[in-house]
Amino acid sequence: MIQLKNIFIGSALAFSSLAFGQGTFASSNYPQSYDNHSSNSGSPEKLMSPKELVDINLNSMMNDPVLRNASWGFVIYDPKTKKVVSSYNENASLVPASTTKLLTTETAMNLLGENFRWNTQLEYSGNIDAEGNLQGNLYIVGSGDPSLGTNKAGASSYREIIADFVKAMGDKGIKKVKGDIIIQTAVFKINKTQKLPENIVWLENGNYYLPAGSTLDINPQNEKLISKQLNPFADNKNFYYISPYIKQMVYADKFEGAGLTTKLPDAPAYLANTLRATMLKSGLSVSGKVITKTTDLNPENREMITVYQSPTLAEIVFYTNQHSDNALAEATLRMVGFQKNGDQTLESGRKVVTDHLNAVGFDTNGLNYIDGSGLSRNNLVTPISQAKFLTNLMGEKYYKTYFDSLPVGGQSGTLKKWFYGNGNGQIFAKTGTLNKVKTLAGYMKTNTGKTLVFSLLINNYAGSVDQVKSRMEQILEPALNL
Repeated sequence: MIQLKNIFIGSALAFSSLAFGQGTFASSNYPQSYDNHSSNSGSPEKLMSPKELVDINLNSMMNDPVLRNASWGFVIYDPKTKKVVSSYNENASLVPASTTKLLTTETAMNLLGENFRWNTQLEYSGNIDAEGNLQGNLYIVGSGDPSLGTNKAGASSYREIIADFVKAMGDKGIKKVKGDIIIQTAVFKINKTQKLPENIVWLENGNYYLPAGSTLDINPQNEKLISKQLNPFADNKNFYYISPYIKQMVYADKFEGAGLTTKLPDAPAYLANTLRATMLKSGLSVSGKVITKTTDLNPENREMITVYQSPTLAEIVFYTNQHSDNALAEATLRMVGFQKNGDQTLESGRKVVTDHLNAVGFDTNGLNYIDGSGLSRNNLVTPISQAKFLTNLMGEKYYKTYFDSLPVGGQSGTLKKWFYGNGNGQIFAKTGTLNKVKTLAGYMKTNTGKTLVFSLLINNYAGSVDQVKSRMEQILEPALNL
């Protein structure tokens, strides 16, 4: 809780706090401790310490109409002294929204290393005869690359990958394929029993959640989610969405637009089908078809043709945090589960992350880690645990890479439209947004050269998104002078 010094007594405390929160402070209301100062000693703001100004400003925010009935918590933490500088409800369990990605991406960097890459291999079985006929099959062996074909984080497009594959086959002397193109996917295989995370937000501010799975034969340019209104005559018009990934209806509060489009297909299947079509157009014939195998009890001996590598994990994390990319975060969560436990399910990923957090001393009291992206409203975290977590990783060898992945106030990513004035270039943090949830957690560089850690989580606020964003800036700005 806020630890205000006894600089006010009686009614002077309430009056001066209100006045200061409104940007005014009458000279007749100076605290008694300042009576001996000369009349030209300056404004009350100059007479108070930065810490006192932060606390008074924070106190005034408790009665702000946007925050008065909200559930919110805030903490500023000094990583050098390991002490709380200022706080309010720092132990409250609150919905963190996309600041959840801080935990997901850090776990991945810790366990996989910032230079980790996903590989998508092109292989062949059988023999290549003197005429260039491959008497065997082509294999595309995926590893769950979340950026495959998306151009995200510098990833190659499908067109570029396929061009490289076709060239590599030519270099191997392959002119015809007398077999199939087999997709070997051992990581993101279809899992019909997999459930969505609890209390998932399917449609939120125009965005929606897609779990990892399979959309065979679906072109990513044309894929649609089907919407259906439960009861068109009901006063409360609820909608349900049918996921092509799991063929399961999911509840949503509202529906905007005629259709929702996703750019997250079954990447290996789309790659393989497009490769086959490109080969046929270029005169490199394929006699067989595209086949998917998640397991192979009698694997053929295969030779490598070429391998496509994803951007590094550092580049993936940068893109994920800058753009708050849900698909990359969820795929990264499943990859840590696969690398640690050999199991790509959501449950495996969650266990790996929570085990890692326990191992690094994260205070799991008040923590509920449900998904990798923060779209579930059942995610919960406390401001103080976020702040201490961000403090502890400052000693990790990948800290600079992790720090650089965070949006910068007024300059980049999801913070580009924040802190146009005070705080421009001084706030380095992950944002989070759900309906009536606005969050921010990260680091600040103060005007005195300090690096402080903070977490500000606001749930169930009143007013608009712009109004709560303005209040968040007002809460943080006085701390820049600490």
